[in-house]
Amino acid sequence: MSSTALAARLEAVAAELRAYPTSTDALRLLQGLSNAIDAEKVALVAEIDEHRDFEAEGCSSLKNWLRDQLHLDGKQAGQLVRSGRTLRDMPDLESLAVEGAVSLDHVDAFGYAARHIDPMVVEHSMDWMLRLAERAEPVQIRKAVKKLRATAHPDDLDEAWIKGMDRHDLKVSVVGDGVAVTGFLPFDTGTKLKTVLQSLSAPTCAEDDRPVSIRRVTALDALLSSVLASGLPQDKGVRPHITLTADLTDLAQDASTATGELAGFGTIGPTQLQQMLCDSDITPILTAGKHTVLDVGRTHRLATPHQRKAVVNRQGGTCAGPGCHGPVVHVHHIEYWSDGGPTDLANLIGLCPRCHAAVHQGFFTIDPDTHQTHRTLRTRRTNARRTRAG
Repeated sequence: MSSTALAARLEAVAAELRAYPTSTDALRLLQGLSNAIDAEKVALVAEIDEHRDFEAEGCSSLKNWLRDQLHLDGKQAGQLVRSGRTLRDMPDLESLAVEGAVSLDHVDAFGYAARHIDPMVVEHSMDWMLRLAERAEPVQIRKAVKKLRATAHPDDLDEAWIKGMDRHDLKVSVVGDGVAVTGFLPFDTGTKLKTVLQSLSAPTCAEDDRPVSIRRVTALDALLSSVLASGLPQDKGVRPHITLTADLTDLAQDASTATGELAGFGTIGPTQLQQMLCDSDITPILTAGKHTVLDVGRTHRLATPHQRKAVVNRQGGTCAGPGCHGPVVHVHHIEYWSDGGPTDLANLIGLCPRCHAAVHQGFFTIDPDTHQTHRTLRTRRTNARRTRAG
């Protein structure tokens, strides 16, 4: 279709849209026209590429010209260039694109077939692939193409599997203010991890509106906690610990500004320090400065398993944070333990990790008598922050 013919079609479509009685018919017409416009873009891009017109305008490549002159991103520019090559080699597909029957995402799927499947197999399969493209979304075409590739080249699957073994890795690294997890897992291991996380991160009820990212992280925390609760096998059941060091002098002067050193991570702020003290079994090792040990106490479990079950049961398994419907993960002292609050059921409340952090950051308070939560208006810099180990 020439540019003149496309312009005439646009004018005709505008008249047709005004005459359509239903929005559904109008939208179908517009989608077909949008596909046809994309096909015309591809034809023009191919023409510019053939005549090297982009060089006359000072660009070193066609993609650079598309980014500079049409303000497309790299993905959009690449799709236009790839589609030109695919349609040039597949005239029947080009006809459907010009008619507006398929989109450039459909064309991409055919391009993948051309690059990864024997040309004779693609040619013999073209008729049913074109029929499918006219009535199915692009993802269905991609699935069909990948299945065709697997059927035509089964050895490639085993080769990819063997090559993938060299990429198997899992790294846990301290990055900035958190920990980055990167790696590449084999399909069976990755599927196991995905299945467990999907199960543990499912919404707990219809009102559970936590972002999926928060639910996944909470699910991973619950999974790891369940393993560590019984201790690592090679350590004969002894629960593993992390080392958190805080200076007694700093804590005595002003606990709200005291920082700590978390082994394997680095320095953490006072609010995070108090939250970690709140949620931990503690073996106190008090030091004067960094070298002199003053006292070593026994390990204190801040909430017994029976107390935890009672808290969860009392709250129906739901976090007590304002408006939150997440699961109970942490048991928090309403009157902070560092302020003399007892580890009694009346002084305990169940929170999800997000709300536990929020209460330590001062975003809401908890009534010690009613256990009701109240949001707090505060700013990060202007409000005085008083945090203690809960």
